[in-house]
Amino acid sequence: MTQEQPPSVVERMWGREPVTRRGPRPRLDLATITAAAIEIADADGIAGVSMASVASRVGVAATALYRYVGSKEDLLTAMADGVAPPPPEPEGMPWRDYLALWTRTQRDLLLDHVWLLSIAQLTPPLGPRRLLWLDRALAALDGTGLGHGEKINVATALTGYALTDAALVHNLGGETDLTGAAEYGDVLAGLLDPGTYPALAAAVRAGALHGAEGWVDDTDFVFGLDLLLDGVEALITRRTRRSGSTSA
Repeated sequence: MTQEQPPSVVERMWGREPVTRRGPRPRLDLATITAAAIEIADADGIAGVSMASVASRVGVAATALYRYVGSKEDLLTAMADGVAPPPPEPEGMPWRDYLALWTRTQRDLLLDHVWLLSIAQLTPPLGPRRLLWLDRALAALDGTGLGHGEKINVATALTGYALTDAALVHNLGGETDLTGAAEYGDVLAGLLDPGTYPALAAAVRAGALHGAEGWVDDTDFVFGLDLLLDGVEALITRRTRRSGSTSA
């Protein structure tokens, strides 16, 4: 079986820089370039990140960056991994408590670096930092009876929830023409035909979205997270019962 060769930028993300024995020592490395790009994105948004702007930040010509990142897409890949802090450590925490913290920390990271919302891709992580997050989530589920694939699916679902919630909070926080859930509800009330949308129209006209600024506060986040973790807990219970009946 032939092992797939990762892209060169991924190799560098893992510290596998090609060793050169001739010529002067390179002035740059991928970590320096990535940190500069993250600083620009935090200040000016992802639109401010270009090979030229990053090169200017690190004091080289734009062509010099191509030795480390072959394209802007490669740069964004490195940024998405480089901005991730170390994951929280389980330290004996119950799996549910740990995964709640794990998911919340991801959501908060996205809100601290909102440019991540525009480059998040539904692709498996390849960088060392993001894979460390996945490793810790899987480790927290050790002993639950879930299979390896099920553990990965749990981590994927929780990551998706963190991304969706962060996007909703960010957009309702002023990035759209609507100022919040209440105004959104007022707009919907004028659009929905009760004949076509009977349940939704009834909810909106009953004022379900007025006072629903919980969409952007912690109560709403915890509500959705608990729904997901309740499902994981139910799955673990089923696996435990099945294992018990098999061994009996």
